[in-house]
Formats: sequence, structure tokens, C-alpha cells
Amino acid sequence: MDETGGAAGRGRAALIEDGVEFDGRDAALLRAVHEAGSVAGAASDLGRSRARALSRIEALEDAFGTLVERQRGGSGGGGSRLSGAGRDLLDRYDRLQAVLAATAQVPETVFDGTVASVDGELADVDTAVGEVRGLHDGGDDGSDARDTVAVGDAVQVRIGADAVTVYKGDERVDPDSTSARNRLRGEVVGIDAGETVSTVRVAVSGVAFRVLITAESAERLELDAGDAVAIRWKATATRVVEHVGRSVRE
Repeated sequence: MDETGGAAGRGRAALIEDGVEFDGRDAALLRAVHEAGSVAGAASDLGRSRARALSRIEALEDAFGTLVERQRGGSGGGGSRLSGAGRDLLDRYDRLQAVLAATAQVPETVFDGTVASVDGELADVDTAVGEVRGLHDGGDDGSDARDTVAVGDAVQVRIGADAVTVYKGDERVDPDSTSARNRLRGEVVGIDAGETVSTVRVAVSGVAFRVLITAESAERLELDAGDAVAIRWKATATRVVEHVGRSVRE
């Protein structure tokens, strides 16, 4: 199981298994099931439909195992409760969230590139590590503008270390098993170990990516300098910021 600061944003905790993310909304759903004693009650408390809540639980269980034990109606009236695996998953999520909350400054990987294409709020950028996709800075002022960057603009790509997931060795990063748009292979060049969180530095074509992992993940991965690894992160966790006064447009 991978633990990350969130593929969809800085400081958002997420647990990932087989390309399926367990995040804050999922944690709220499991807690509501525990408190309400049924999926229907949980959905009502959260303002969600029962069908959608059931569908999400089933999707999570395909990746994480049985999380909710269901009992049909009878003398006891039926209902649902969290399984041991469900309680353990919530505990792991809470620990990860606490670790991220205690991390005052999340390091970033920053490198330069040139905008190759723009699709709404997303931009593809040619960089030293290949083409990277991310959110450009249009609309940050609350407007509906989405055309701040254009093809040919010189930009910076910024990726929070809490948004990157690392895989060791030859583990295959299947593009169909995850919505993470950006995938690269590199080599571990250093590990800054902390009590609860470590920062792994991964070199890819001259760019040093920084990846935050929990102590539990560091122990499981057994990473050392020189190890071949793969990294991935979502386009929505990537910021594309235009260099003021710089452009390579023709």
C-alpha cells in the first residue's frame, strides 16, 4: 500500500492500493457507517445517495479488501459495521493525515519547461524529463480565465513532494491502473530520514525530485541510494507557472 500526501493537492492525505485512492471523503464515509450502523444511514448523514455510497464502498473493497460487514434484516434488524480491515484502514489514514499536518513546510520539485499545448485548465509542458502535464495558473484570481499560459511560453513546473508516489525496482506502472498522468523512472540519490517522514531524492534526467514517504513506507520499500525506482503523480497536483517577462513564442 502506498501512502502519499495526496495526488490531488498539497497536504491531502491518501492511501493508494492497486490504483484506487482512499482519501478524506472515503474516511468520512467509513466513519459514518460506524456511527450510523448502516450504509443507508451513513449516506443520509453525509447527504449522499445510498447507491453512490454502496458503489464507492464496493470500489474500495476491490482494492483494500472487505471494509464493511453487512447483515441482512431479521430479528436484529440488520445493518452494517466496519470490519477489522476497515478499522485498520481508518487508523492508517488518520496516522498519515496527522503526519502531514505536522509537516509545516512541504518541499517542492521545481524545473523549467516550455508549454507544448493547452487544454482548458491543463497544460502539457516539454521539460528535461519529458512531457509533463499540470494545472496552469489561469483563474487563480477567482475569474473564469483559463488562458494565462499559451503554447511557447517559458514556465516553471512545481510539484509538491507530498503528491508523488514512489515504486521500487522494476515494478510496472500500468497506465490503465491509475489516473496519475505523469510517470517517470529514475534513481534514488539520497534519503533524508526523519522520525515519522522521510524525503527521498530521485534523479531523473538531471532533475532531482523530492518524495515524502512515511516511516512505514520507507521500511517496506527498503530504499537505498542507487536503487532504480519509478515515480508518478497526478496532473492536478502539478502547478505550471509562467515565467514573468520570459517567452519563447515565435
